Amino acid sequence: MAKKILEYLLVSLALAVVTVLPGCRNRTEAPVAEEETPSLPPEGFIADSLEVVEGKVKEGETFTALITRLGMDQVQALNLANKCDTIFDVRKMRSGNTVKAYYGPALEYVVYEHDKIRRTVFKTSDSLAVWNFSRPVETTREYADVTISSSLWNDMTAAGAPTLLIVSLSEIYAWSVDFFALQKGDRFKVLYEQSSCDGEVIAVDTVYYAEFLSGETMVPAIMYDQGDGGNRYWKQDGESLRKAFLKAPLKFTRISSGFSYNRRHPVTGKVRPHTAVDYAAPTGTPVMTIGDGTVLSAGWTNGGGKTVKIRHNSSYVTSYMHLSGYAKGIKEGAKVRQGDVIGYVGATGVATGPHLDFRVWKDGTPVNPLKLDSPSDDPIRPENRAALDSTFALYKHIIDSLTVR
Repeated sequence: MAKKILEYLLVSLALAVVTVLPGCRNRTEAPVAEEETPSLPPEGFIADSLEVVEGKVKEGETFTALITRLGMDQVQALNLANKCDTIFDVRKMRSGNTVKAYYGPALEYVVYEHDKIRRTVFKTSDSLAVWNFSRPVETTREYADVTISSSLWNDMTAAGAPTLLIVSLSEIYAWSVDFFALQKGDRFKVLYEQSSCDGEVIAVDTVYYAEFLSGETMVPAIMYDQGDGGNRYWKQDGESLRKAFLKAPLKFTRISSGFSYNRRHPVTGKVRPHTAVDYAAPTGTPVMTIGDGTVLSAGWTNGGGKTVKIRHNSSYVTSYMHLSGYAKGIKEGAKVRQGDVIGYVGATGVATGPHLDFRVWKDGTPVNPLKLDSPSDDPIRPENRAALDSTFALYKHIIDSLTVR
């Protein structure tokens, strides 16, 4: 598998045309001239002579109500609904989705948009008909080179790279880079593949290789799939980029209280240890387990309200307190995987407002979650080390040849 990936990338990336953007260079394929042949557009009808009116499905609106609102009589609307059969489930039409009505002398077509790609067309005149189509999607291989000056979001956008790339990078480097503490001058270089529809990036499909540079430190992320359904990103020495624990169990607003053995409680006023980190976040914010493990308990605790406690291995236990509720299936003995939602932020128990009280114990002793030295996942298997070295050498050569110094 590795050889096929290497050959594929070597040919496709080497032959791609490089377009230089400020801080970001995109790879695009050279256009191939093709002989034009008359054909219908993807929609399946020609709309040039028709007037189009765009709107939204209203809250609680049924399919027949929508079609009659757009200009079809009720009997024909019911007949059209019967035509949908297995092509379109009228019960799953969602309020807020876009619909486009095309008019000649009367209503001719209605196009319902499921998402950015999928559409359903309803022919409302003459012989009734229903069909689906998808807008064409283009896949290209890209290169981004972004240096932090204000924030990753702003700088990625200013460089011309898709903001969806931030999501991919944050997942890949979740265990190695604190995205809340990026410094001016930190840099990301990335080889990736994206999908676009009508010029809009709709997905970052694969990150092949990335480098995070901060001062003298360079952390590579090499994509190599061992075929076991596990980790896919590695450092140069074969260490997994995936750690046993996430850096934080939720997307938080701020840290409202830190780890301390001498804190005055905001409700009781008593000075006592607070061997936890409190993350302020809105009620209902999803709370994730920071690592694989087994639920020790999920229930009410004095002061802590609704609490979930998880054992991760023979050494580590974590606790998530003041929850407003539990995720489906979270109960004593349940197995959880890193990143699984286990509950939702609340203010149950003794709390002044919605937040997560998060605690970690190592061998029974409380440890500061913000200073947790997370152990690495298993390194790459010995039989795959040579292939990883070759993959790294290829990616490194490509990214160095593209870098603007």
